[in-house]
Amino acid sequence: MIIRARTVVTMNGAPITDGAVRVRGNRIADVGQFSQIGADDEIIDLENSVLLPGLINAHCHLDYTCLRGKIPRPTSFTNWIRAINAEKAKLTADDYVASINAGFVEAHRFGTTTIANLTAFPELIGRIDEAVRTWWFAELIDVRGSKRANDIVDTAVEWLKRANNWGLAPHAPFTASTNLFRRCQEIALRENTLLTTHLAESREEMEMFRDRSGPLFDFLQRLGRSMDDCGGTTPLEMFFRGLQLSRRDPSIQARWAISLPKTTPWIIAHLNELMESDFNLLSEIREKFSIAHCPRSHAYFRHCDFQLPRLQQLGFNICLGTDSLASNDDLSLFAEMREFYKKFPALKPEKTLEMVTVNSARALGQEHELGRISRNFLADMIGIPFRGSSAVYQTILNFVGKVPWIMLQGKITGTH
Repeated sequence: MIIRARTVVTMNGAPITDGAVRVRGNRIADVGQFSQIGADDEIIDLENSVLLPGLINAHCHLDYTCLRGKIPRPTSFTNWIRAINAEKAKLTADDYVASINAGFVEAHRFGTTTIANLTAFPELIGRIDEAVRTWWFAELIDVRGSKRANDIVDTAVEWLKRANNWGLAPHAPFTASTNLFRRCQEIALRENTLLTTHLAESREEMEMFRDRSGPLFDFLQRLGRSMDDCGGTTPLEMFFRGLQLSRRDPSIQARWAISLPKTTPWIIAHLNELMESDFNLLSEIREKFSIAHCPRSHAYFRHCDFQLPRLQQLGFNICLGTDSLASNDDLSLFAEMREFYKKFPALKPEKTLEMVTVNSARALGQEHELGRISRNFLADMIGIPFRGSSAVYQTILNFVGKVPWIMLQGKITGTH
């Protein structure tokens, strides 16, 4: 078929006025002006619409879709952890299945066609109706001890392998042991899969590792976590040290600067709390990882300012995600783009759009398959009305509501 629109935003060059995209099977066969594409296939005319790539959510927890509005804005990050743990204790496996399915439906309605979803229950994946293309990450925690780290990871992998796309998510340095992080990396190297984690998210995490104090330190100590790794360090340093990539480790001082293996790409969520020593460390990394920033969740927690200019200058790939509905209102990436653009108005709107298209595709290792409307790419596209601004990229950021036209893998999956 041929999809015609007032403007086609390809993310692979300038927008095309009176553009058209030829789709064959699940791939894009051609893209250009309608007059150049020809009319020898079925034509779907979206008329006064903008056609753009389907959006890619780089960080989400659909487990907690059912917790929307259940947790008032907390006074501290640790109090939020207490609150979400209390809510999770009320949920059954069936509740989680319903929550994840509801999250997929909502994400699809808002124009998301690919999602990086972290789940604490990889054994439930077979019961889920995936409404969008999904990378499943098993969220793994061994806060009370690391003796079972290998078993925890290996059991998760058995369930994950039933999914088309999967990865591992050691939760964070304050909840996942060094053994667990290392086992995840071993598996990722062996299976050529992705890794993600939460890092340097809150002030309390920084206080815990740097000062051996604060609400998070006290909370985890009472849970029985060994706190021997706390004091005189930062969450980022702990992450690299856990992967034997810290220059403080005498065994690798001779081969500094550090380099994350290309075969184990990390998506690092948040990275809000950074000291100057952390930026020195980041500047010495040869292979830059991807960073998933969640603007509205960031605002909900009142985290310190996200250091976009410095991280971009260092060459990190910045993506956007929604996080979970335990700290957000909905799963709209359009709303995330608006919140992000409000904080960084000097950034061109098209650069913000890149963070939910080409950048997120790159984070997933799919930069030659997803995130653009380009020949031979997968046919994931959405159409929205052209209104609200004479500038096409601003029109996209201004869009609010359900996406009226959605194509996923060459099939029209939503018309509203």
